[in-house]
Amino acid sequence: MCGIVGVTGVGDALPYLLQGLQKLEYRGYDSAGVYLTDASGKNALIKEKGRVSKLAEKAKAHGFSGTAGIAHTRWATHGNVTIENAHPQKSADDRFFLVHNGVIENYKELTETYLQGVHLVSETDTEVAVQLVDKFSKDGMSTPDAFRKMISLLDGNSAYGFLLVDHEDPETLYVAKKKSPLLVGVSDHGNAVTSDAAAMIDLTKEFIELRDGDMAIVKPKSVVIYDAAGEEVNREPFTLEIDPEDTDKGAYPYYMLKEIDEQAVVARNISAHYFDEDGNLQGIPCAVTDTIQEADRLYIVAAGTSYHAGLVGKRYFEQWAKIPTEVHIASEFAYDQPMLSEKPFFIFLSQSGETADSREVLDNVKKQGYPALTLANVMNSTLTREADFALPVLAGPEIAVASTKAYTAQVLVQAILAASLGNPGFDLKAELAKVAVEIQAITDEKESFKKIAEDALKDQHSAFYIGRGLDAAVALEAALKLKEISYIQTEGFAAGELKHGTISLIEEGTPVFALLTQSKTAGLLRGEVAQVAARGANTIVFASEDLAKEGDAFVLPQVNELLMPLLAVIPAQLVAYYATLARGLDVDRPRNLAKSVTVQ
Repeated sequence: MCGIVGVTGVGDALPYLLQGLQKLEYRGYDSAGVYLTDASGKNALIKEKGRVSKLAEKAKAHGFSGTAGIAHTRWATHGNVTIENAHPQKSADDRFFLVHNGVIENYKELTETYLQGVHLVSETDTEVAVQLVDKFSKDGMSTPDAFRKMISLLDGNSAYGFLLVDHEDPETLYVAKKKSPLLVGVSDHGNAVTSDAAAMIDLTKEFIELRDGDMAIVKPKSVVIYDAAGEEVNREPFTLEIDPEDTDKGAYPYYMLKEIDEQAVVARNISAHYFDEDGNLQGIPCAVTDTIQEADRLYIVAAGTSYHAGLVGKRYFEQWAKIPTEVHIASEFAYDQPMLSEKPFFIFLSQSGETADSREVLDNVKKQGYPALTLANVMNSTLTREADFALPVLAGPEIAVASTKAYTAQVLVQAILAASLGNPGFDLKAELAKVAVEIQAITDEKESFKKIAEDALKDQHSAFYIGRGLDAAVALEAALKLKEISYIQTEGFAAGELKHGTISLIEEGTPVFALLTQSKTAGLLRGEVAQVAARGANTIVFASEDLAKEGDAFVLPQVNELLMPLLAVIPAQLVAYYATLARGLDVDRPRNLAKSVTVQ
């Protein structure tokens, strides 16, 4: 989950490192640190609790920039949020400095076996790793060999991304990765290492992917990569097609609001990519559709928001493609695989393409010989690279921890994929064009949702989202959006379950948001809204135009009923945003969370 960045040979390292950390802060913001050095051996280690901005103040006050350095923004796994536990961690003799993403499962055993008598100043598994490198160096090994030796001792389940500096060779970066994203950026002005290419976009757009088991030695003018077998390999860089402005907030106060507003454009971009001018589907290889049509069941595997998108996608695959579909939480499937059909096909949904739980499932199903497709927002990521097939969801960079446009994009691409396998019964391209227009219309009504959020949620400690059918799936995502950034305990569930226990939690003034866009169950849902209102709930109904009644809080424009989840989720995103503002909280950086979940 943590963010790693390093540079060498850039002339003035600190600005690149701090800017890189700012762009990686979505990966963790419990603490941050930077190690700076230059060819003369002068160096500085600076760490701070909290946001990168606090580290930047401290580092700039120090006055040393260096020509090389490594930096890290932390999402705490081992040890509390303290300066001692912040990265970089260093060896006892101040020779080696290390930043790390991942979890070393057997760090206690390694400490007991190899580091008896070594005083550890932190509670982190990372310090154990850097002390091991130091020990093996003292035993006579070269730095690359000591680095390899440390890695070889890690438990097979350990995921890691390491970036090491040896003070005796200060402009060389030693890199290794397994199940944790790391890229090497190359340029004529110096080289870089980063968890996310966007963090180094101001230095270069040319990046070399590192694969599991790789180790790289990065110098100011050279990059040498060794694969898991220890053989030197040559990998050509790829060019990142991204505008640096796409990763900036621009005039928006928060990334989340910018990303909510971008959903209409995302819908148009996806349509333009997957349909030609005549409305014919394109961009989905025949090998994908042919392989799926040979399957007797689809298994959608995802986590968090992507899981909720999969619940909507299930309806498209079953209703249009006529293929039975199951949706599974990746972290559960990975260690409790259900009985599979004879010819399963797996679809992985991931914003980052690096989700550790989904990666574990993909590894397992590949060993069993089953075909898999990844739908992800980041191509060249691990999940897209290791699956048999991959399709882009084309949401563009999403920085806010609370996913908005990536969810919409995943639902859209699943709809298009399902349409390529069957018959929706309507002109999907034309209907998606209408969806884009209506998303824009809803986001233009921000003041309505600001008032709803402030009136209903500012001082509340709990809330509910209810719906039936597709609305029940959207209710789960709506509840997640509200609780993850406003810290209001929120449940989302199928409205019919109210009377089976949950209605006991309704108190005077409890906010109950009802999503009402499905005609088959509209009457039932109205009855359930009446039931909670009779018990004192503050009911807020978001209804589609065809089903709306006087007194509803907001009327959603009408599109094809099966595509209403693309509209129904927008009010929930805006309500969560404004509720969080009303409570004086950081919209983009909720406590204890990180954007990219790269540890299990």
